[in-house]
Amino acid sequence: MKISNATKIAIRILRKNLGVKSGEIVSIITDTEMLETAELIRKACTYLKIEPNFIVMAPSRFRGEEPPARVALMMENSEVAIIVTKFSLSHTYARLNATKKGVRMASMGSVTLDMFQYGLSADYDLIAKRTRRLSKYLEIGSVVEINSTVGTNLRLDIANRKPGAPDDGLYIKPAQWGNLPAGEAYIAPIENSVSGMLVADGTIAPIGLLSEQVIIEIDKGRITKISGGKEARKFDDFLRSVDDSNAYIVAELGIGTNNESRLIGKMIEDEKMLGTVHIGFGMNIDFGGNNKSKTHNDVLILAPTVAIDRKIIIKDGKFNIKF
Repeated sequence: MKISNATKIAIRILRKNLGVKSGEIVSIITDTEMLETAELIRKACTYLKIEPNFIVMAPSRFRGEEPPARVALMMENSEVAIIVTKFSLSHTYARLNATKKGVRMASMGSVTLDMFQYGLSADYDLIAKRTRRLSKYLEIGSVVEINSTVGTNLRLDIANRKPGAPDDGLYIKPAQWGNLPAGEAYIAPIENSVSGMLVADGTIAPIGLLSEQVIIEIDKGRITKISGGKEARKFDDFLRSVDDSNAYIVAELGIGTNNESRLIGKMIEDEKMLGTVHIGFGMNIDFGGNNKSKTHNDVLILAPTVAIDRKIIIKDGKFNIKF
């Protein structure tokens, strides 16, 4: 029987990215809008003679919303969990509690079949090398400055903050987890240290691909003003609808390391693009920060210049360091 290329990549995800072994408890968690991708993963399991648990829930309302209790319980009682949902469950207590119990996990929020040809098909040994090296820069750094030709001008304090586990796509040891597609080094900055202007020109998680710039003013770690056109109003309206003042707090600095990722309006792939930066807002207590929130939403900057302690790491979207 001929196996499709997407199925081959799904099999590779199970074998290489997650290191699934015979007899392990594997669970696939999905929702009614992501069944096509989830079924592909299940099909790959059958080729490897794995019989996964398979649970379907109603789609979450936004990124970071806690799943139903039965879903959280299944995650915790797995050895490997693959989360294929419309909105990411990465920044939830359900994910955090499963990680604490040693579950290996791939978070695949909003992953579509075409991603198996691009971001998911990348050389993850190379991505791991890049991501781990970049995480070291964040680990020893104190001050990050981000600028762009379209107007971004941000300063973030990361002193004494530990980077999140490198999102390198290789989750083969107990409690390792991350996105697939993978490829980012990230850290929770000291929340009240962040000030300046963020000009989004790529993607905003709850909005999608931007057709115009969205200007976000930040003071002492909190969004104070969102301006621009229709998409700026949509982002502002979304944050208001969450009804959580902590959703406005800077939560994350992330830097993309995946050379196969594209700009398509899906944050799970867009934010992994090599040389991009994203700033997250909301929940970060799950990766070293102090902010509890109902949600976590990322904003993408396409061609940034990034300096860590005045050493230029990225210049106009191109890495200035060797890996």
